[in-house]
Amino acid sequence: MRFKNFFTERPVWYWTSVLLVSVIAFIAVFTSRWTRLHRDAVLTITKVEPFYLSKSTDLEGLATKLDSLGWVDKKKEFRWAGRLLGWNHFRRGRYELPADINYDNLFDKLGKGLQDPLNLTVLPGTDLESFQRRLAQRFAFDSTAVRQVFADSSFLQEKSLSRQHLFGRMLPDTYQFYWTESPKVVISKILEHFQDEVAGQYGNRIHEIRFDLGDMVTLASIIEWEARREDEKKTISGLYWNRLNRGMRLQADPTVLFALGERRRLYYKDYEIDHPYNTYIHKGLPPGPITNPGLGSIEAALYPADHDFLYMVATPEGTHLFSETYEQHKQKSRDWREWLQKQYRIKERREAAEQQRQNKQSTR
Repeated sequence: MRFKNFFTERPVWYWTSVLLVSVIAFIAVFTSRWTRLHRDAVLTITKVEPFYLSKSTDLEGLATKLDSLGWVDKKKEFRWAGRLLGWNHFRRGRYELPADINYDNLFDKLGKGLQDPLNLTVLPGTDLESFQRRLAQRFAFDSTAVRQVFADSSFLQEKSLSRQHLFGRMLPDTYQFYWTESPKVVISKILEHFQDEVAGQYGNRIHEIRFDLGDMVTLASIIEWEARREDEKKTISGLYWNRLNRGMRLQADPTVLFALGERRRLYYKDYEIDHPYNTYIHKGLPPGPITNPGLGSIEAALYPADHDFLYMVATPEGTHLFSETYEQHKQKSRDWREWLQKQYRIKERREAAEQQRQNKQSTR
């Protein structure tokens, strides 16, 4: 009876007020929660940088990972938001998280695996080992996985390429990939870009000459390694074409360096190394590319300059002096050697003077 009287003895305005207060309180709580979930920034990101999930994880694992970075202030609220929004599985990947991201967008992005692509820049004139290491630094896989692709006989057979010819077609450019993509997918996409940019663009020219595309990539790789300046590439190409057309050996220093497996000053004994890539011993082009040439070098190989040069020698500035006859070449080579010897003498005098200065200081 008392319980009944409690309701009947209260006027209508009282219950109207109670209802209104309850509605307002509900709206306030709802608005606060909705704002927290959908509008407020939830991460304390001090430095914008990619966020990596190396493996799929649950809500607790994600909270721990973000907390270890100092990005989560309220772990309990973080768990509450995840459960309320129905997220408990988050996919591995590379994500770029803006500082103002809210719970809804955060969980949606990581739960659906909406990765942000990364830029991969393939540099010209590199070597296979460096290329493999660079890929391993940018992606979730390691360098061993990349090496396995280049050693995969079925994959190479599918592409109708040897390992070195495949590497020669890793066209220098900037590409976009997802961090979790496999090395086979990455390499295949770069190869597809080569097919579009080279085989597709220069197909008619390749049919006009007596060498195939593989030969041109090989020649371009030598040009890439030899030329420091873009404006010399077609001249160098013309020189090599002249030698090939006359049945002469290419005598290209880069092929000897490739055979030696290092880049350094060459000595007379180096030119005698018994290696299929040594063009001082073997006529014609080497068995495959010595590096991955850029488009400029490929175009130079396909469209050489028209001249009668057969010899060249490097200059101190990193360019080349070209000659039509061996006598001219010998004189220019002699001048180059004399310049080198002069530089060595200057270096030795400087080192001796520095050693004397250090000796005087040590005796004071």
